[in-house]
Amino acid sequence: MSVLGRPTLNQIENRNFLMPTGWHFNVVRAPKVSFFGTKVNVPTIDLGVAVQPNYLNDIPRAGEKMDFGDLTLEFLVDENLENYMEIQKWMRGLGFPESLDEIYEWQRQTESYDYPSSNYQREGELNLYSDGTLTIYNSAQQPAFKVIFENMFPVNLTLLQFDAQTTDETAISASATFKYTVYNIREIDCC
Repeated sequence: MSVLGRPTLNQIENRNFLMPTGWHFNVVRAPKVSFFGTKVNVPTIDLGVAVQPNYLNDIPRAGEKMDFGDLTLEFLVDENLENYMEIQKWMRGLGFPESLDEIYEWQRQTESYDYPSSNYQREGELNLYSDGTLTIYNSAQQPAFKVIFENMFPVNLTLLQFDAQTTDETAISASATFKYTVYNIREIDCC
């Protein structure tokens, strides 16, 4: 395609759209939650703003600090509560609400996990965080991108809402909100 005999540059060649159903999310520490995931977000990124004082009008300048929004994963809850309890035990292990024994028990249960190296983990120290990967598929259902979240940990787990008056057979869902250090989007060389 050209305009006035000149080729157009910087145009999108692939005219297919990104579809909201083409994804898979995996949390290393919570694989059961990953299996029943129904919604996930690529969080916001905010760049701080520095203000340059001026006698007429303050001038905004690009700041230096990035602020990454929360990651939220919605999932269907299995009838044995295995995936829900996976997140709840992680949170209780981080916060030990009833006794210090909770964190020790949680640590013993998670020692068998094979975690990738973490920026927070030191020699001989248990890693309390987990990495997560959101794989995004193209229109041909082939992996196209990976969004890698580093050093995640849950900060919120929603309630389980039971309702005896409901007339439809909708499965119960819950969502978990995570904080993390950083995320990066990487293209996957495929096909």
